[in-house]
Amino acid sequence: MITLAQIMRDHQDALTQCYGPMMSRQHHHAMQSIIDCHTPACGEVEFHCAPCSQQQRFCHSCGHRSCPACQHQTNNQWLDRQRQKLLPVDYYMVTFTLPTQLRHFVWHHQKWGYQTLFNVARQTLSTFAKNDKQLHADLGLTGVLHTHSRRLEFHPHVHFIVPNGGLDKNKVSWRQKSGKYLFNGKSLAKVFRAKFIDAMKQQGFCLPQNTPQAWVTQCEHVGQGESAFVYLARYLYRGVISEKNITRYEQGRVTFKYQENKSKQWLTRTEPATEFLWLVLQHVLPKGFRRARDYGFLHSNAKQTLKRLQLILQAKVPDIAINKKRAHRCPSCGLSMAVIQFFKPKRFTQPTS
Repeated sequence: MITLAQIMRDHQDALTQCYGPMMSRQHHHAMQSIIDCHTPACGEVEFHCAPCSQQQRFCHSCGHRSCPACQHQTNNQWLDRQRQKLLPVDYYMVTFTLPTQLRHFVWHHQKWGYQTLFNVARQTLSTFAKNDKQLHADLGLTGVLHTHSRRLEFHPHVHFIVPNGGLDKNKVSWRQKSGKYLFNGKSLAKVFRAKFIDAMKQQGFCLPQNTPQAWVTQCEHVGQGESAFVYLARYLYRGVISEKNITRYEQGRVTFKYQENKSKQWLTRTEPATEFLWLVLQHVLPKGFRRARDYGFLHSNAKQTLKRLQLILQAKVPDIAINKKRAHRCPSCGLSMAVIQFFKPKRFTQPTS
């Protein structure tokens, strides 16, 4: 299988030369982490089998959230936590998207732009829920930021998974809407646009002159919710592309496949390796920025409230198996091998002239 680390090793210098002025410290750190993943640069551990004197060494993973070669367990743990919060109601995915004309601005003000995108989208949903005659309630929300399109273009948007219902103002009874309709997407978009532009003006930013009047917000019914969480988990901790989707790497060019949103057909895109690597690296988030967030009765501080709701709605909470660290087995005799030594990371530096 073609790996992202392999392509980065081959074109690291060319990438820095072409896109160096646009690369921040976070981009350089992500690139080096992906290159070092599962190499001595991340440290090693040595195992020993006493009965047959077999010894093995393994390299650690980098643990970077943009690396597609690790973070498998972290991804699964997040998904398990969301499954334990599911309620026996209909769920909706509400997607707030910034227009093309604002993407250049957000790229240069990422931390503020992403944070404001979260805040304004959450405020918009809360406003609609409290003003709705059937709901008139506080929602529980799970939001996940995506900065990429399926073609890996810079395309900031945030998905919110919303259960149909919420707590009344006294936070004691459950209220929900009838049918499979939550909110009107066009109405959501108008309020979202007004709030985002107002936030820009309060911060002293100028709105681009060609900013459209109509923004895009989608509100879709997604059944019982689990399938939507599985979709969002794909790009949560393991970067924006799966290495199995890199189909060709030859003569300095990379081809990857992606599924077109409307037709659901698989298409391919071929780019020079440096351009492909920048398509991937441009989605590295600012240091410390959380891509996934919970609000309302789904927040970690509202565990007791969520438990009460699960009792009221007679929700069946799945038992999540605790993943115990499995013993490493000897390839010869099959017995457990013991760790006898750890090796510190070996950082290789380029000689200076």
